[in-house]
Amino acid sequence: MITDARGILLAITLTGGNRHDVTQLLPLLDAIPHLKGRTGRPRHRPRQIFADRGYDFDKYRRLLWQRRIKPIIVRRGTLHGSGLGTVRWVVERTNAWIHGFRRLRIRWEARDDIHEAFLKLACCLITYRQVQAFC
Repeated sequence: MITDARGILLAITLTGGNRHDVTQLLPLLDAIPHLKGRTGRPRHRPRQIFADRGYDFDKYRRLLWQRRIKPIIVRRGTLHGSGLGTVRWVVERTNAWIHGFRRLRIRWEARDDIHEAFLKLACCLITYRQVQAFC
């Protein structure tokens, strides 16, 4: 799952629970729709990626640089307190909100499309609650 700095969901890929996250990094980046906003050609890739130690592979760093994406990934073996927590907490918070829905906490659905539909519905409800707080 990729969210932007405001916690808005940009892309989802659904895989089995026994897959390593880094193997789905590039398909997840390809799933990001065109980002609207400024005039001109819409962006369809982020400028930078924040990730934890699980994504610390030189192969994926090179592939991100080739796509003109700056990888900000903590190196394995470094001390905690790298400063990534100031941005990374948005994704963790969004995951915690999604886990607030009992049906999504543990995947009971056998079909991917049904599980993904519930996931998108949960994201809609989370966004609605956040917008409602501003009104």
